[in-house]
Amino acid sequence: MMKKLLLALATCCLFLQIYAQPNSTKSASQIQMDLKKLTVLGSVLYIAAHPDDENTRLIAYMAKHECYETAYLALTRGDGGQNLIGSEQGELLGLIRTQELLAARALDGGRQFFTRANDFGFSKNPNETLRIWDKNQVVADMVWVIRKWKPDVLITRFPTDGSGGHGHHTSSALLAEEVFKYASDPTMFPEQLQYVTTWQPKRLYWNKWIRDSKEDLSKYLKVDTGIFNPLLGQSYFDLAMESRTQHKSQGFGSGKIRGKQPEYLQYIMGDSAKEHIMEGVNTTWGRIKGGEVVGNLLNEAYKNFSPLNPSLVLPRLIAARKEIANLLAKTNDPTEMYWLKTKNAELDEAIKNCAGIWFEITANDYTASPGDSVNATLRIINRSNAHVKLKKIDLSFDEESNQPEGSESKAVDYNLAENTLLEINRKVVLSRKSEISQPYWLRKPVIKGMYQVDEQEMIGLPEKPQEQFASIDLDIEGEVFSYTTPLMYKWTHRVDGELYRSFEVVPEVMANIKFPTYIFTENLSKEVAVTLKAGKKNASGTLSLDLPQGWRSEPQQVNFNLSKKDEELLVSFKVFPPKNASNATAKVKINGADAVGITRLEYDHIPYQVIFPRAEFKLVKLDVINKAKNVGFYVSEAGDETPNALRQLGCQVVEITDDNFEALDLSQFDAIVTGVRAYNTRQRLKYHNPKMLEYVKNGGVLIVQYNVSFGLVTNEIGPYPFKISRDRVTEEDALIAFNKETPLLNFPNKITKEDFDGWVQERGLYFASDWDSKYDTPFITQDTGEQAKKGIQISAQYGKGVFIYTGFSWFRQLPAGVSGAYRLFANMISAGKK
Repeated sequence: MMKKLLLALATCCLFLQIYAQPNSTKSASQIQMDLKKLTVLGSVLYIAAHPDDENTRLIAYMAKHECYETAYLALTRGDGGQNLIGSEQGELLGLIRTQELLAARALDGGRQFFTRANDFGFSKNPNETLRIWDKNQVVADMVWVIRKWKPDVLITRFPTDGSGGHGHHTSSALLAEEVFKYASDPTMFPEQLQYVTTWQPKRLYWNKWIRDSKEDLSKYLKVDTGIFNPLLGQSYFDLAMESRTQHKSQGFGSGKIRGKQPEYLQYIMGDSAKEHIMEGVNTTWGRIKGGEVVGNLLNEAYKNFSPLNPSLVLPRLIAARKEIANLLAKTNDPTEMYWLKTKNAELDEAIKNCAGIWFEITANDYTASPGDSVNATLRIINRSNAHVKLKKIDLSFDEESNQPEGSESKAVDYNLAENTLLEINRKVVLSRKSEISQPYWLRKPVIKGMYQVDEQEMIGLPEKPQEQFASIDLDIEGEVFSYTTPLMYKWTHRVDGELYRSFEVVPEVMANIKFPTYIFTENLSKEVAVTLKAGKKNASGTLSLDLPQGWRSEPQQVNFNLSKKDEELLVSFKVFPPKNASNATAKVKINGADAVGITRLEYDHIPYQVIFPRAEFKLVKLDVINKAKNVGFYVSEAGDETPNALRQLGCQVVEITDDNFEALDLSQFDAIVTGVRAYNTRQRLKYHNPKMLEYVKNGGVLIVQYNVSFGLVTNEIGPYPFKISRDRVTEEDALIAFNKETPLLNFPNKITKEDFDGWVQERGLYFASDWDSKYDTPFITQDTGEQAKKGIQISAQYGKGVFIYTGFSWFRQLPAGVSGAYRLFANMISAGKK
């Protein structure tokens, strides 16, 4: 039953993208723009590879000016990118960037879709990209979105010639050309046709960038995104910059530019257009047989709209809705049915807003476990003189009151008097079959290149529709309307005021491990700390570690009893390593079953997110010697897990900040390590770096992790000149050669080629270039088919100490427990001890 409800809600999200967000009240200008959109039946699908690839200028123009159904299909969720606001990587970063895209679409008016492709990091060409992705699955997902959403026009962000600079970018353009043809072919992915019908877009264009000021632009379609919209109070370009600024994890804050801002579209395939992107497409209600009556009613509603009394147009809107119902009853045409359902969903929202109706359902807590009860409050108000009655309340997630359709427990009869708030309180019991609030694409283990999603109707959605929601029936001026709203938690913050967060279904008990990786350098035990957190009252059972062969723990098992919800218990195990080298994964077991942890992402610019990762951790027994005991770590705003890795090597780590730098005696440190992109994000390094170089001169070791080549706070990073390039090696198993006589590769650990086995995602990025002859360049590496590069790491003796700039991707290798990465890093921080 619950699965059917979720699939039905997923289908509803196709027509009106509603997820776990509180209901908001629209302004009169927003309602007026929505009424204009009801008169337009045209659609555009924008296609690219990642979050932040999309041209928000064109999306805002198409959605807000042309009033087309406009969507962005991102092939990935951006999991492999960098993170400028925190330390999250991989799936956690993908979750952040998914929400940043939804925040962007909420501003520019577009919708958001994805494929199952995973962003595995920078790729230099489409051959590599399509080798790692399951091309057939990605193409199938793109075809699925096109068949389901039925866009008239496809627009790509990138060309097929590789000038987009990223294999994912080029792949998105190449695949767009394939799916343009495949979506209409019933022999392609026929299994989809039990849910959707084939579809042929009218044309495919490339959103061309102009790099040559002398180029003849007359052969391209042109639109002006700088047009000012009085209802918005800004131009589409300005709105687009607000949208683009939502990509905060990528540092994409964007400024506004007033005046004309042209965008150009170059023909790729399909029917070409001479003047307008929708030439040959009927974007009026004449597209539907008999639809002119609906179009006339909606045009009248738009023209007669009164900002001071939006409810005056309700009779025309309700009449239009009746006509749509008649048309739906008569047609079997898939295209007509799509448009009628899409516009009917939008019309219901417009009627709700014109009637001044607002409602929400909130819980007294933001978490509960399956089978637990919560106190829910439905609030609803009618802020117009329209006649409105509340006729039914259906809390589908309430196990105890889940009665057959139309039962007495759901039927109500409340007259909603003007501007009078109605509150209804219910104690509800969550279904014992409720799924935990895990992002749907993370339910199964991630394989390189692809997420595993089996439910066809979930594919493409940005997130799973919330399982806990209220359905209400309203009688508005004699007609019955059905609406849904997700269960939320609401509270008042002393500074930020009224806030909402999604309601979460959590496991009965969760287990968080202190570190993702434990490094054993000797045959001594280490403490593995596990924090248990109760998702409900009176949670009890046993806790144990499922260890690889040769490892053991004391104790083997611990009994626990958590009497209070949210109660936490810290349990420590002594874990003993085997005698020989080992690199394996351990699991936490609760009552003999694999446990999950809980990770929360709480950033101000996106809704709070939760994920329940598998309670697993890496155990690494390796032959490593570290001579550095005290290490300073200059924190960067980008976030970096290097300090934890240093502690695993037995170091005492002091985090250096802009505020405490001047008070610190740098001579106490055997080495100082700067966080990734510290010289891009820490303005004070311009003034602190000379003191750190003086520390090197007096015998210290300074290790600078990679920085991007633009936006440096100083160009004088090292004791001798060098530059930072955009060079990178993206193949994690790329060939690497090195000078075996280099001291850094011999003390205190002898580095061999085996130390470069098992690396993840990439070798390195933002290599050094144009370095002074005083620098040593011991490494040479290259991607397949490319020239060898030396700049992945440079080092120099300066006075009594050593300076190192390193482009190796330590921020990926160390958290992943790569043995050779720890051995080489130990040599670097020990460079001053020889």
